[in-house]
Amino acid sequence: MYPNQNRFGGFSQVSAAAFDEGLRQHMLRVYNYMGLGLVVTGIVAFIVGTTPALYVPIFSSPLKWAVMLAPLAFVFFFSFKMQTMSASAAQMTFWAFCAVMGLSMASVFLVFTGASIARTFFIAATMFGAMSLFGYTTKRDLSKMGSFLIMGLIGVVIASIVNIFLASSALQFAVSVIGIVVFVGLTAYDTQSIKEQYAENYDQESQQKLAVFGALSLYLNFVNIFQLLLNFTGQREE
Repeated sequence: MYPNQNRFGGFSQVSAAAFDEGLRQHMLRVYNYMGLGLVVTGIVAFIVGTTPALYVPIFSSPLKWAVMLAPLAFVFFFSFKMQTMSASAAQMTFWAFCAVMGLSMASVFLVFTGASIARTFFIAATMFGAMSLFGYTTKRDLSKMGSFLIMGLIGVVIASIVNIFLASSALQFAVSVIGIVVFVGLTAYDTQSIKEQYAENYDQESQQKLAVFGALSLYLNFVNIFQLLLNFTGQREE
């Protein structure tokens, strides 16, 4: 809702315009953080994944398990600390998380060809962009499907962890299909949630934190869509 409702139940043109401009700037901050986070992840993944001196000690030893599970630990840390973290701490943790995610994703450069990685990235970007735009512009209340998406997300995470040890191709296929549907839906849901959480009277510190945590949500959706799509569109190195 717009702030500064007048006594007749309406909003002045000035306050509505100011709110819309503030919301636009807020969403730009969210997407900028997300985009820069993807750049950090991509750079780290590319450097590690194309440098034998870096990826051999990591992925040929038990250290790979720490690298693979570290992003999940960051997500839990964000979940428990998001209310008490300062805006600057949230930003630093976000950049560190993106770098660790890049370390974890370096293995894709060992498994898939560069051309298929680039192709999958653009497919994921198209899907993400379309659903985020839908979530931002739709008048429908997407909160009703939020609980189902969260349940689906929990199921995907649990199945993915289990499959690390089982290495079942059938389970991996099911996780990929369901996961893509879940994260595509979450993209629209999270975009609408970020938009609705914005309020003009929030202080700058709170606005900054909202932007970081919003970027984290969208970043996770995009990365998961990309990784899951690789199982279908990625061409493996021979």
